[in-house]
Amino acid sequence: MSHTPIGYQIKDGKAIIDKDKAKQVQLLYDVYLTGASLTSTAKSVGLNLTHSSVGRILQNISYLGDDYYPQIIKKDTFDAVQLERKKRAKKLGRIFPKKENVPVCYPKTFRLEKQEKKYKDPFKQAEYVYSLVQIKE
Repeated sequence: MSHTPIGYQIKDGKAIIDKDKAKQVQLLYDVYLTGASLTSTAKSVGLNLTHSSVGRILQNISYLGDDYYPQIIKKDTFDAVQLERKKRAKKLGRIFPKKENVPVCYPKTFRLEKQEKKYKDPFKQAEYVYSLVQIKE
């Protein structure tokens, strides 16, 4: 089973809202939108979290509500936070273009030259044998 997001409790197999923690999560979203950094945002709402933990909370779509989790964050607030995160990432130069998927072409046939040397060291022997492999195009 995965980790239960902050702001929820599991009772009788169902997720219910923990009012105190849910209020902190709502404040976390609101304070982040004022321009505060991730860690200072967490400290200001009374959560002792790392930079990456706050980032994961701000990206967690469970807070919008689904079949299992009740809604804690409004969709417009969630969307505003996602836009702000992208804006900050772009400003800091942290948005990178996607790399092209270059297809890997594996050789289908190869030839092994005759082994003429024998080494006591198995690593040296393996290196020698691999050097004898000739790939056919």
